[in-house]
Amino acid sequence: MCCKWYFGWNIVIAAALLTLLSSGLRMSMGVFFLPIANDLQFSRSTLSSIIAIGMLFSGIAMPIAGYLVSKYGTRFVLLLGSLIIIISSVWAANITDYWNFLLSFGIALSFGTSFVGSVSFTPIVVRWFSKHRGLALFILSSGSMAGIAVMLPVFAYFIPLYGWQTTLIAFSLFFMLLALPIALFIMKDKKSDTDTTENNHDLKPEMTLGQVLKTRPFWLLSFGLFTCGFSMNLLGTHGVPMLMDHGFDSITSSSGLGLIGLVAIFSTLLLGYISDIVPRKFVLAMIYFVRGIGFIALVIAATQWQLYTIALLGGLVWAGALSLSSAISADIYGVKIVGLLSGLTYLGHQIGAMIGSWLGGWAYDTWHNHFIAFGIASALLLLAALCTCYLPKIRNS
Repeated sequence: MCCKWYFGWNIVIAAALLTLLSSGLRMSMGVFFLPIANDLQFSRSTLSSIIAIGMLFSGIAMPIAGYLVSKYGTRFVLLLGSLIIIISSVWAANITDYWNFLLSFGIALSFGTSFVGSVSFTPIVVRWFSKHRGLALFILSSGSMAGIAVMLPVFAYFIPLYGWQTTLIAFSLFFMLLALPIALFIMKDKKSDTDTTENNHDLKPEMTLGQVLKTRPFWLLSFGLFTCGFSMNLLGTHGVPMLMDHGFDSITSSSGLGLIGLVAIFSTLLLGYISDIVPRKFVLAMIYFVRGIGFIALVIAATQWQLYTIALLGGLVWAGALSLSSAISADIYGVKIVGLLSGLTYLGHQIGAMIGSWLGGWAYDTWHNHFIAFGIASALLLLAALCTCYLPKIRNS
């Protein structure tokens, strides 16, 4: 007798697809960076500051998204975020001054992509899964990695042909057309009586937010995600310009970074499977450690084979920091508060993203090299790996 398909997997796949698009836009700023800077006559520092402010507001939007999901459901937040993406994209594509671009591209678009991101989908996935929670969250996180692999080369192809404005508007319209049916027909916040394939063993006592903020694991996880945001958005914003400054052409640069996401799509399944077997903190520590080594290697890459080899190895552990942190939070604190906690720790992620995006541009304008920013990212990742080892060792759900 064939096993009945569990509807929760439909939710995971749909959420991963939308995350692919939203995170793909955020992580493709390196391809948009020079065309926008040249067209609007912004310096690298100026445009970096806009992107950095956007990262901060993206972080501010995440606990708001977590609260709205708990109050109104995933469907409401998904539709709201999609609407914001369209409005902000059209707005950004039709103005040229600093303040309007900051408000539209920097702030409003950041709110939209945050509302249609992992923080909005994590609570629904956690509620639908217990036994296979780690795998489900890893698949969700694979959307972010696939976003790098798919959207970065796509944007790199279309922007020279049609311009960044037309590309941005076309993307937002496509996003809305895809998000509408997913919101209406797939995003079910509550299980029906027939959806019983996954047993729920979450019997953790409820804790208030104030109690959680007094515990060490919350802050260890927050520091790790701060580091994750710092490094990933430094790479997303300045990775392509950095590689081009080091002699690579734009296609090779974007393809090399895209390879990271492509490999991560497949490695996600293995890491997700492992995270449901061994203590998750050790998997998370390994991810931070290998990333730390990879950042130093990437900035000194001098040939195509070196770039692609580093990207290949880095992609093996590129996914998972966000999903593992959410799974560990649910393991420690239970599922009822996980949405708000994910939003708060993601705020730390976006504060790191803001600093990383800004520092990459400022350090280059000041010292005309990328070693300082990428070296700091490497050091922070190695420190995060060490801190993660001090999380409590608990049995996976």
